Amino acid sequence: MSSSPSSPSSSSFHTVPPAADVVIIGGGVMGTSAAFHLAEAGVANIVVVERGELGCGSSGKPIGGVRAQFSDPLNIQLGSRSLRAYQDFPHRPGADIRLDSVGYLFLLTSEQQATDFEACVRTQNALDVPSRMIGPKEAQRLCPYVSTEGLVAAVHSPTDGHARPGLVIEGYARAASRAGVTFATHTAVTAIDTAGDRITTVHTDRGPISCATVICTAGAWSAQVGDMLGVHLPVRPVRRQVAFTAPLTPPAPRIPFTIDFASTAYFHNSDDGLLFGLADPGQADGYDTTWTPEWLELFRAAARRQAPALADMETVDGWAGLYEITPDHNALIGRSGELGNFLYATGFSGHGFLQAPAVGEIVRDLYLDRTPFVDVTPFSADRFMAGAETRPEAHVV
Repeated sequence: MSSSPSSPSSSSFHTVPPAADVVIIGGGVMGTSAAFHLAEAGVANIVVVERGELGCGSSGKPIGGVRAQFSDPLNIQLGSRSLRAYQDFPHRPGADIRLDSVGYLFLLTSEQQATDFEACVRTQNALDVPSRMIGPKEAQRLCPYVSTEGLVAAVHSPTDGHARPGLVIEGYARAASRAGVTFATHTAVTAIDTAGDRITTVHTDRGPISCATVICTAGAWSAQVGDMLGVHLPVRPVRRQVAFTAPLTPPAPRIPFTIDFASTAYFHNSDDGLLFGLADPGQADGYDTTWTPEWLELFRAAARRQAPALADMETVDGWAGLYEITPDHNALIGRSGELGNFLYATGFSGHGFLQAPAVGEIVRDLYLDRTPFVDVTPFSADRFMAGAETRPEAHVV
């Protein structure tokens, strides 16, 4: 288990700065990425407001997958650009994030899945992602735990992998702090004032901050921020759980981040054992992050079919966190149509960590009225208004 990174700058003050050019609400990976990219571009007077420690929300998970394997071209581009940023992270901003490029391996158990993924691979390849369809035997060679029985095909992309979100948050936050960003941790937003079509003040339990721009990166809590402003941010919190095996002897082989697509069961290396995860389809919405080992039976049932050796492995620890889910499992990124100085980057539906570097760039560009490297208009929260087009994303875990 990893602990949440501590704030890089002192937050022992009893008040917040009285004024800021930019207030970022939420100190997870998205908020720290936005702060870093803005500060790097020369934006001054930035305050990141976080009600707990940095990374204490959804970003605090111990291992985060990083991939460019998606079905939607926009998500592919966000994932691919972020992968390159994570590869460069030791130089910019300068931190070891324990990136392990083991690849992602999707296991496909029906002809329809194989047909759908073949089309996605063509889209990915056209955007320079080196994914490819492979047969059951090669999938088993890449991941010896995999059973070929019932396996129709698989998809592998060697440049995907996983890293440590806590180290990413810490790296971004330290660099942002050096550039002058203030991190107000243990500070809760209590209200937001507007005048006309502008936000004027963010109220916190440590005092008010008059500000020129507000950026919402509050993850699973973003709908509450939107409600303070009368802006609809359709994000709902859903618990997701993982478990860790006891240390394995002999050690586990180095394997890809492996996903049984039909059940969403996934597993990969974690220190001296393996990490298990699965999206429980019966999980109710809510902010409860109590770890309940009963969900493991769903994982074990899936493992008995696709990776039998995992089904009876002893687990010794677990963790529960929150996904921030939107109706179409795609992010909300943009500038509010109602309030011109309100920007948002939230609702990533499990893909936030792997897209955070690219989205930090986009938030910077939206703030500076630059043209981002991709057009994120389709990710506007306005797409959920009556008659607007939503964006389907098939590669959801």
